[in-house]
Amino acid sequence: MYAQKANNIDTGQLKININSASNYNPIQNATIQISFTGDPTNILESVSTDMSGQTESLDLKAPPLELSLAPQNMQPYSEYTLKISAKGFNEIVISGVEILPTITAIQNVLLEPTEVPEMSENQIVIPDHTLYGDYPPKIPEAEIKPMQESGEIVLRSVVIPEFVIVHDGVPTDTTAKDYYVRYKDYIKNVASSEIYATWPESTIQANVFAIMSFTLNRVFTEWYRNKGFNFTITSSTAFDHKFMPGRNIFDTISSVVDNIFTNFISRPNVKQPILTQYCDGYRVTCSNWLSQWGSKDLGEQNYTPIDILRYYYGSDVFINTTEEVSGVPMSWPKTTLQIGTTGDNVKHIQEQLNAIAKSYPAIPTLSTDGIFGLQTKAAVEKFQSVFGLPANGIVDYKTWYKISEIYVAVTRIAELN
Repeated sequence: MYAQKANNIDTGQLKININSASNYNPIQNATIQISFTGDPTNILESVSTDMSGQTESLDLKAPPLELSLAPQNMQPYSEYTLKISAKGFNEIVISGVEILPTITAIQNVLLEPTEVPEMSENQIVIPDHTLYGDYPPKIPEAEIKPMQESGEIVLRSVVIPEFVIVHDGVPTDTTAKDYYVRYKDYIKNVASSEIYATWPESTIQANVFAIMSFTLNRVFTEWYRNKGFNFTITSSTAFDHKFMPGRNIFDTISSVVDNIFTNFISRPNVKQPILTQYCDGYRVTCSNWLSQWGSKDLGEQNYTPIDILRYYYGSDVFINTTEEVSGVPMSWPKTTLQIGTTGDNVKHIQEQLNAIAKSYPAIPTLSTDGIFGLQTKAAVEKFQSVFGLPANGIVDYKTWYKISEIYVAVTRIAELN
């Protein structure tokens, strides 16, 4: 952790969400003890979760903001350790939770019931951020994969997968564990591991576009499965992105992903998402790839996300989108639901909110009449508040998909092991 000083210390925020790994129900009255990772026996604060399995937003010390805005050798985030316990569940300790100044860190935790002790990972250690730690650089690849080989496995069109299977090591490491991760959660994890959440929003968007397009190229071309592996992507920076199991994410990154997760980067007359490779641009330089630190500078110069991407990948790239999203009951209807809206789309949302309310009683139960009135608005507002969205009572694109995501999570137990 960074060396603490008597002055020149900023503040970041931490919010913790705790759910049961067996059914995704929120866990009320879980206890979290918080300490500096460098001094884990000195408890700084102890908090409990509410009926939605959440803590309040906690203020925690962080290094000065400027440390994350320019490349240097000083660690720009502080590290905390969380010791989490709840009646009927196995205790877990998470070390290295990253707190950046001015940003809210979100730590999502799944606790295993005590009847399955052998399945529990009771210690999670979050490694160094890729811009601070020492990781191997990306091995260059062609950004567009040949598609003419006989017998290859490819998709007919670009589909947002419900899950990706992440191999936590280099492709040939047979001892590495595979993780089933929801696509959006994977992108949020990687972006929180690869860039700093304090950067300009346009920079975050450009980097998220690149991470998503790279990932969807792996999905679309079945890159590793065509090589005989049973996973989608690896956590090795030499081959793919850095995925860190159990790490915290950041609110600025999470919001960007929720807004643009069905997008990817294309070139004219190329069906597949292009393999958008990148480097940090400081310790490792790369031509014709995105520079992470360079994209930060461009964002500060008011470049738009597409301008940043074209600066690095060429003027012919463009943002593409797909309407095919796996694992949701119904795709976004391309219309905002709000006071006065009626019809089957409203009824669909009301039914999903009622199912969610069985696990999250803070959300009021609704009449499924297909009429978006004040009660539906209030239920949507409460849902948005619980799940970190702007509480405006309007079902827009990201609220629609967040409701679908939570509905699926609480009504279907995925067999992931």
